[in-house]
Amino acid sequence: MVDRAFSETQLAAVYDRFNPWETRGDFTFYLPLIMAAESVLDVGCGTGELLRRARDEGHTGRLCGLDPAVGMLEVARARGDIEWVHGDASAVRGWDRQFDLVVMTGHAFQVLVTDDELRSTLAVIAATLTDNGSFAFETRNPLVREWKTWNQRYSDLVSDESGAVVCCVCEVTEPVEGDLVSFTHTFTSDQWDQPEVSHSTLRFLDATVLATYLSEAGLAITEQYGDWDRTPLTATSPEIITVTRRGA
Repeated sequence: MVDRAFSETQLAAVYDRFNPWETRGDFTFYLPLIMAAESVLDVGCGTGELLRRARDEGHTGRLCGLDPAVGMLEVARARGDIEWVHGDASAVRGWDRQFDLVVMTGHAFQVLVTDDELRSTLAVIAATLTDNGSFAFETRNPLVREWKTWNQRYSDLVSDESGAVVCCVCEVTEPVEGDLVSFTHTFTSDQWDQPEVSHSTLRFLDATVLATYLSEAGLAITEQYGDWDRTPLTATSPEIITVTRRGA
């Protein structure tokens, strides 16, 4: 039997290999925003690669990563010059006006699948922002129905640090109903005792509904794009990339 804590760390250790920096337009977009902010909170920071890169690029201010996954934070905590906090947004409730910038990358915003989760998380994020602080994040455009290609896009083979080949197979639960999409990632390796299966559900909000939730939280949209090259948002854009400001 594989120890659960070990397997979570094991999967986290190969996460960046399945999602290398060079293929991530989101990191290229967010890094300049982080470098321009004195204090930054990364909600859903994963392995912390974005904050680690910011520190390597010369960021001298406060960098804090927040994630509910123990395995991800085990990887992130190899870097000791950044704050790492275990939990969801409720873990930083009470940190009022402490951050000039909050980011949610890697479509982490979409794990907020209920109205209550959305409202409570946005309320905490808004409260953590300094006066005129910014919150930047992205969510996939539901009109594109990107999940139709996930079985090809997110199935792959990589080698871990030991050289063992790890296979990931993504399967979307059909039919998709409403704005929730459920799927699994099954990871296997001939060096492992058993497969590891990750079950996930993401919420796909359109731009109009999204704007309503942000307004309720006191966050005004200052920039919005349809892709990482800052092209305008259209019905065929793959992303809804949004930068908001408190008190704008």
